[in-house]
Amino acid sequence: MSDQNSLESLVSILKLAYSGELAAAYAYRGHWHSLDNPDERKQIAAIENDEWHHRKLIGQILHSLHAKPSTYREVRAALIGKTLAVFCHLAGWLAPMFGAGRLERGNILEYQTAALYARAAGREDLIECLLVMAEVEWDHEQYFRAKVLSHRWAHRLPIWPAPPAKESIRRL
Repeated sequence: MSDQNSLESLVSILKLAYSGELAAAYAYRGHWHSLDNPDERKQIAAIENDEWHHRKLIGQILHSLHAKPSTYREVRAALIGKTLAVFCHLAGWLAPMFGAGRLERGNILEYQTAALYARAAGREDLIECLLVMAEVEWDHEQYFRAKVLSHRWAHRLPIWPAPPAKESIRRL
């Protein structure tokens, strides 16, 4: 893959991630507001804050790459996130925990892939930030995985594949 193709792929994945973080932040806001357990509320509120922070970082990276988010994806992400926020109040405890864990699992790979594109595009200055975000997403996935596995119905659920060890994130 050429430097230009890698750069285009990097911009493309970051635009998706930028809007994805918006959807996630809105969904987590609804998620933690729907919970009764104060420790869970606090933890998921912190995860929401991480998503807003990731969005800010990705926005800065996109700006440095002279790229802008997709207006269509932004509107779509806001609608999805706010819909999921309402769903969290209706769906009970397990479904939002399960859905969040699966999504976070995908986000790990998304940021690792972005780091690979950054390297291939000659943008080594972006790699550390992208890998740190992947590590934070790994922590989120672990939190939600533990919550789902603690549920009495966990043995009946098709749990998503566990991510590799956190240390493997940096083995690009």
